[in-house]
Amino acid sequence: MTDMTSQPGDTSTTRFWLVVTAVIILVQVLSQYLMGRIWICECGYVKLFEAGVNTPGNSQHLFDWYTPSHIIHGFLFYGLGWLVMRRKPVAARLALSALIEAAWEILENSPIIINRYRSATMAVGYTGDSILNSGMDMVSMIAGFFFATRAPVWLTIVIAILFEIATAVVIRDNLTLNVIMLVWPIEAVKVWQGGL
Repeated sequence: MTDMTSQPGDTSTTRFWLVVTAVIILVQVLSQYLMGRIWICECGYVKLFEAGVNTPGNSQHLFDWYTPSHIIHGFLFYGLGWLVMRRKPVAARLALSALIEAAWEILENSPIIINRYRSATMAVGYTGDSILNSGMDMVSMIAGFFFATRAPVWLTIVIAILFEIATAVVIRDNLTLNVIMLVWPIEAVKVWQGGL
């Protein structure tokens, strides 16, 4: 899947899709601002990494234990773009990936999903992301996307599996469990996750 370059002479097309991607990110940020999301943690400062999972700082700072999930989003969205937009430049696939990630970030910070997290998952005190954290989730997805453009498929898959195992061991959560618990909560998983 390594196809970082598009056809020669496509700089204007690439530039167009990069502008589209930037607009999507701006719409994400503006939407969250209009939804009443806070810019940074209510604590008043910004940390590089928030190690706590069920803490007020989770999903408020630059990176947290859910950052690997967003990197995996980039892997997955790159794969999707490769499947459905194979003849389009990488920048067009990036725009598609940014659109999906932005839509998720907006939905994830809506009252319906915040309440779903609180009732169905281990995130009992979850209040949503800060705008900063949500933006960094997008950056993490983009990093995963560009990694997938260069890395062999096998390496991308191995890293995704290692991220999933590591976060399951450390915080008893990961992308797979997050999706399962949002869509079809399993009480035994919820009890296990609560055993931190």
